[in-house]
Amino acid sequence: MSKNRGIVPEARIALNSFKEEIAKDLGLENFTYAGYVGGNMVRRMVEAAEKELVEKYKS
Repeated sequence: MSKNRGIVPEARIALNSFKEEIAKDLGLENFTYAGYVGGNMVRRMVEAAEKELVEKYKS
């Protein structure tokens, strides 16, 4: 598990579920490739945020 102490405790469960989802999508059975999984998590979160911004500021 991440050593990030800035995570909201209530969000930890959701982030772990997201991590499991990404690992499954990548065909990984465990999280020994944590950097790889984390990188994909960040990529998907950025994509979601960008889409949200586009929708918010769409003319």
